[in-house]
Amino acid sequence: MVAAAAPAAAQVVLTREQGKNGKLRKVLEGRGIACLELPMVETTAGPDRDRLPQILAERAAEFDWVCITSPEAASVFLEGWNAAGRPAVRLAVVGEGTGKVFEAAAADGVPQPQFVPSVANAEHFGPELPFVEGGSKRVLYPASNKASTELQSGLEKRGFEVLRLNTYDTVPVTRLDAAALEAAKQAAVVTVGSPSAIKAWVQIVGEEATQGMAWVQIVGEEATQGMSIACIGSTSARAAEKLGLQCIKYPDAPGVDTWAAVVEDCLRERQLLPTSA
Repeated sequence: MVAAAAPAAAQVVLTREQGKNGKLRKVLEGRGIACLELPMVETTAGPDRDRLPQILAERAAEFDWVCITSPEAASVFLEGWNAAGRPAVRLAVVGEGTGKVFEAAAADGVPQPQFVPSVANAEHFGPELPFVEGGSKRVLYPASNKASTELQSGLEKRGFEVLRLNTYDTVPVTRLDAAALEAAKQAAVVTVGSPSAIKAWVQIVGEEATQGMAWVQIVGEEATQGMSIACIGSTSARAAEKLGLQCIKYPDAPGVDTWAAVVEDCLRERQLLPTSA
């Protein structure tokens, strides 16, 4: 994957997959913040992708809920749902961004979410998912191959039976424009939308800087020295902490606007935005 030409003095690096940085970029650039899009990960098929349409075609009626925890999971689910003959399902989605994937296709008869937790994360999703009266207590969970077991474990502790299918995976990009990478390392803030993205950032920047993986554990102290890490939510923030990164911030409620506000806070701390902005 080759990045576009880098701005000369980008303040913020956007690291989500190609095509998924647009909303945040629009908000930030609308506020005069220079951005550089440098995707760190790309999506590939997961080991259970082919099983999804089969499960939906044969067993959709068994499940009280289908739990969807990311826009990518939503897109992959809809592909499998269409291939399965569009069976009736009851959808629960982690948050507004994921729900919009279904809302955008509502006119085409796509099922709409019937549950969204109070906060867009697994900590709230698991405890808040309601039981269906007279239901089976079975949940279908099409997920990323790298997704944690937090949602699954939380539901099972409450008595749900969860069938998890790892329908997609996120892997580090295989190609990056060298000039864009150098420009990214000069920015003040790197935005992180998933644990996979921050792990790829550390891996790629560490490998480029040291030509080896032995130094990865101290990348947060060296290759990304002086950078703030603006995460979309607590899950990505915890992943950044585990990698030894510093100056990590995230909003209480994940979303594009709250994420943008965290980026602005990071820039204000570095005196790159006026405090009254």
